[in-house]
Amino acid sequence: MLIYSIAININFISVIFVIKIYAEKLMRHVYFDNAATTPLRQEVISRITKVMKERYGNASSAHSFGRSSKSIIEQSRKTIARQLNVTASEIIFTSGGTEADNLVLQSAVKDLEVKQIITTRIEHHAVLHTVQKLEKDYGLTVSYVNVDSYGSIDYEELETLLSSEEKTLVSLMHINNEIGNILDLKRVANLCQLNNALFHSDAVQSFGHYELDLQDIPIDFIAASAHKFHGPKGVGFVFIRKKSGLKPSIIGGEQERGLRAGTEAIHNIAGMEEAVKFAYANLETERNYIASLKAYFIDKLTTTFKGIEFNGLSSNMDKSSYTLLNVCLPIALEKALVLLFQLDLKGIACSKGSACQSGSSKGSHVLSEILTKKNQLKPSIRFSFSKYNTKEEIDYVINVLKEFL
Repeated sequence: MLIYSIAININFISVIFVIKIYAEKLMRHVYFDNAATTPLRQEVISRITKVMKERYGNASSAHSFGRSSKSIIEQSRKTIARQLNVTASEIIFTSGGTEADNLVLQSAVKDLEVKQIITTRIEHHAVLHTVQKLEKDYGLTVSYVNVDSYGSIDYEELETLLSSEEKTLVSLMHINNEIGNILDLKRVANLCQLNNALFHSDAVQSFGHYELDLQDIPIDFIAASAHKFHGPKGVGFVFIRKKSGLKPSIIGGEQERGLRAGTEAIHNIAGMEEAVKFAYANLETERNYIASLKAYFIDKLTTTFKGIEFNGLSSNMDKSSYTLLNVCLPIALEKALVLLFQLDLKGIACSKGSACQSGSSKGSHVLSEILTKKNQLKPSIRFSFSKYNTKEEIDYVINVLKEFL
């Protein structure tokens, strides 16, 4: 009887497992978390695969295999430099945006003797946490520019802070990764130039989606990451204006003009180049399409649900990224606690804030700065879009949300 009972239980578990797999296959899968990371373009996958198969030499080696790999790196550097209208020597490859931010901020304090950093409390943690550690370790002055209830910075206050005689670096992100607000890069860069301050911007959410002419914008440093524009994870770059004086944070060989030691991930660099080429070759067409999805989603949300609000400037099509929308939902607290979990069960991927926090019980540091206490108790969801999304997927999300609202 015992053996018979075990056999029945095993069969029952097997049936449940098969049903679960079948249900998952039938489930609609909607990926609206492109601000966290994007799917790779097929062309990028093909390029990476080809390079991994054929160009396996170490780029630091003098033989033909090494020279072949080196040529890929330098060609990729030139492609990115042309897109930014800078020289190739000003592009340094990194493992991503976080490393790029760290290289600039840490070297600015340690090597350029920066005594004041001006930033905001709604920057990405790659900047905020680095600045806080530098403040603790080096005793520098950290000044936070105020932001209003929409997350826009106070430019007049920034100008006042820049009047300090201390050597200063301003670090302000181009596009906020949670609420999508677009910073006036040129205005800030000009203010910094007038006040002899250095300017660094985390452009992780903008490069690959917006054109940046760094001859027109007198910025000193920007950080970018390939996986935000359909490139591979684990690779990015930092633009460092000529004669900046920055020194490496990773010590070892002479790779990347001595500013970033370590054997280069040639396949990832080539994949990033491919992603850059396709992003900008198709920029206008894809931007118009994605913007139309965002506008459609805003219309559907506002006409379907009473009391819905949008965080920051994310619903302003001119002043926020066309790829992102942050929504404050009028949902009861008890439902709000399980909303993301329930959406996931329905096959919908989105985020309560930055993906770097999604596994944390802490709320968004960005939203806590700009929302009222009342709205902080409501669930805020970040939906972010790409060329691979459709209006049909938006309709599906709207129907799922109806179950909660």
